[in-house]
Amino acid sequence: MAKNTPKEDNKPNIRERFKALKNLPAFLKEVYQTSPSLTISNTFLRLIRAGMPVLALYVAKLIIDEVIFQVNHHTQDLQQLFFLIGIEFVLAIAGDLLSRGISLTDSLLGDLFGNRTSIQLMKHAASLDLAQFEDATFYDKLERARQQTAGRTILLSQTLAQGQDFITMGLLLVGLIAFNPWLILLLLVAVIPSFLGELHFNAKSYSLQFGWTPQRRELDYYRFIGASDDTAKEVKLFGLSDFLIERFKNLSILYFNENRKLSIERAIWGSLLLAVGTLGYFAAYGIIIIQTVNGVVTVGSLTFLAGSFRQLRSLLEGILGRFNSISQGALYLNDLFEFYKIIPKITSPANPRAFPEIIQEGFRFENVGFKYPNSDKWANRHLDFTLQVGEKLALVGENGAGKTTLVKLLGRLYDPDEGRILLDGYDLKEYNLIELREHIGVIFQDFQRFQFTAGDNIAVGDIVHREELTELQRAAQQSLADSVIDKLPMTYDQPLGRRFAKGVELSGGEWQKVALARAYLREADVLILDEPTAALDARAEYEVFKRFAELTKGKTAILISHRFSTVRMADRILVLDKGQVLEIGTHEELLGKGGRYAELFNLQAEGYR
Repeated sequence: MAKNTPKEDNKPNIRERFKALKNLPAFLKEVYQTSPSLTISNTFLRLIRAGMPVLALYVAKLIIDEVIFQVNHHTQDLQQLFFLIGIEFVLAIAGDLLSRGISLTDSLLGDLFGNRTSIQLMKHAASLDLAQFEDATFYDKLERARQQTAGRTILLSQTLAQGQDFITMGLLLVGLIAFNPWLILLLLVAVIPSFLGELHFNAKSYSLQFGWTPQRRELDYYRFIGASDDTAKEVKLFGLSDFLIERFKNLSILYFNENRKLSIERAIWGSLLLAVGTLGYFAAYGIIIIQTVNGVVTVGSLTFLAGSFRQLRSLLEGILGRFNSISQGALYLNDLFEFYKIIPKITSPANPRAFPEIIQEGFRFENVGFKYPNSDKWANRHLDFTLQVGEKLALVGENGAGKTTLVKLLGRLYDPDEGRILLDGYDLKEYNLIELREHIGVIFQDFQRFQFTAGDNIAVGDIVHREELTELQRAAQQSLADSVIDKLPMTYDQPLGRRFAKGVELSGGEWQKVALARAYLREADVLILDEPTAALDARAEYEVFKRFAELTKGKTAILISHRFSTVRMADRILVLDKGQVLEIGTHEELLGKGGRYAELFNLQAEGYR
């Protein structure tokens, strides 16, 4: 857990910010692919809207010059004035309608793009290895990438607005240069200082956000476990509330202090630099007034120039300020695109071998060894045994002996660091990965309690059967979950868990029966039960495994359990110790050897006497 404030060693310089803009073409391409029609409509509306400010200022100039002309010449041509006013009115209405159209298309396009990015993120995450999800650095990247799915709507709007403002500014500059090119220098003096200040502080803000990613994940974790139905029992019984609140408070105060320091510094320097910009604006305004008094320009031109300069300053401030936001957003896009660059190591070969229609020889572990990432300790080592076709193999060993890791190796959730695993004489790496996993059904002890309906909770075992009620009922009957589901008010349509409305919470044993139904639904060639019945009493577990043995006759299965009354039902028993095979044989054979299995069996039997 984090104890100290992260150092700001990720602060991007101006070159890196400009370099980050290379992400924008790919970003805009993604936007266009989200909805070509909305993207084109938005661009068209912005192009028209970009010319409105210049037209409005020019019409205002014509109206003022016309009024002064008629006053000086004692004429009264209201038709001409009302015509000009009518044009100004139409421009005002059109500008408002265009702005609303732009906001509408921005919103719709942003929502669609956010949804599309979220889907892509989930798809890519699903393709990555389990080992990658167990790495803290990977989780930081995943967290920053996940944040981009919500924040890119703003970047989209800002990027499109930037193009619109560039066009408007170009048109205004043409008019300003025609009257007095020197005003452009004053305009730069009015804007550049505050832009550089914003650039500096946005870089520091990005550095702070980047450096604090692990700590913000930690804050989210404390916030979750401090107010969650999943942890409420332990928090209350163990009196953890004050402990969690204290940890959250200490870490959040550290973050607040860092952010406050940056915010105060930004406010002070921002005010000073803004004062410099305001001075430049009023200097230009004074020059325009002097030219008007000296008769160099008309009063209408004074209005046009003053309005143009005011809008140019505002536009340039917006463009430069938005550049900070866009370049910062482009830096954050690095996080998203870098996440997409992470590739899985466990994949199917270019020309995979088809999974056998009928397994002939079974699985063979040949001197298999595996270490978890960033660990020097072998989780499994020198595994050398055969899992025969149709055999029920039980795995026995103390916690941490490597039982679950062995199962994960069989399903290619990991690949061995040493040795190989064969299926019908061929390395598992030669088979199509998706097909391999489709033929293996696994229920782990820490199975997921999905906040779905009862039917969907079973259907996750083989999602193609989601709409087939008879299949769901068959699986539930085989796992004994039907007795649980039939008592629910909405049966298979009943939401489970307390997270959503009308949800019903199940007991641990009831959840396990629902989870077991997932394994039966798949009807895989190889079924693995990794202590999924830990919440059941000894008799209930025995009944579940007895039923499992009957229903899986002719199929290959692996059973993991700490209860030897269950284990002895297996054809053979493999005893693991510190990740290695210690003993293997039938129940009677292992008892006759008087080794570790016999020792553990007798210890457990003694507890029942």
